[in-house]
Parts: sequence; C-alpha cells; structure tokens
Amino acid sequence: MERAELGLLLPDLAATRALGARLGACLAAGSVVLLTGDLGAGKSELARAVIRSLAGAEIAVPSPTFTLLQNYELPGLEISHCDLYRIGDASEVDELGLEECWQRGALLVEWPERASWLWPAERLTVALDLLPGDTAGARQVALEGTGRWAALLPNLAGGQQSR
Repeated sequence: MERAELGLLLPDLAATRALGARLGACLAAGSVVLLTGDLGAGKSELARAVIRSLAGAEIAVPSPTFTLLQNYELPGLEISHCDLYRIGDASEVDELGLEECWQRGALLVEWPERASWLWPAERLTVALDLLPGDTAGARQVALEGTGRWAALLPNLAGGQQSR
C-alpha cells in the first residue's frame, strides 16, 4: 500500500484551523484520521475545525473526553469524533462500535494508540506537537498517509513546503 509523509509548521491557532478545513474537504465515507500528541497539543482543536468546516457553521463541538464518542450528522457526511484517553481495556473499545462509525462516515480519533489493533491500513495519522516557548499556539505537525491519503497529503499542505 502506498505511504507518504509530510511535515508542516502551523504558526498559530488560525493555521491549525485552516489545516482542519483542508482536512475536512478531503474526508469521505470510510476515512479514518488518527490524531496523536501530548495533552494540550491541539488534537481536539483540529477535530473541532474539521467538524465546523464541514458543518459550515460555528457549531458546538465539545471534546469527547468524557462521552468517549460524539456523532455529527453533517451535510453529505456523518462524522464521528472519539477520544480514547480514558479507555481502560479492549472491551471498552469494542463497545464503542468504531468500525461501524467509519463504515457509515468518517472517524476522527484522539489517543488512537489505545486501540492500535483496530485501525484500517488506509488512514491518515496527524501527530501534533506544540513548539517550545511562548509561540502563541505554534505547532509542528507530522502527517502520515497510507492508501488514498498518501496522494492527498499535498492538498493538506495548503501551499506550505514540507518540513
């Protein structure tokens, strides 16, 4: 399966939101996007930007840290957003029905390493890291795409050169 990588620098929150909009435009039924990074790295903010871009409005998009899974019936595509941070064992993951989520629409997953056995071979992994110091929300992002996502990485760059 084809695989590609791309690194981006997002200098501020607006750039993170712009990446979310570009990512939203690439989603289709069956899409799985894995969001990795430390607490506070911007995983929820990026997911929120994706969902709002597809909704075409500033809708409420709470973090699913406590609910574990939020579903959004958006024009043209159902989006499921899950956060596996509080997952204790595999049986809890099975109860969420995540495979059904990406079969019906697209799935955005925070803390995907807690269910690494589950994800399909074709996926996009977005690793977010805050830059050290007082950099007003600047982030380094590493994108890894397999399958159709490998060809879509240039669309996600938004004109930025790879880092």
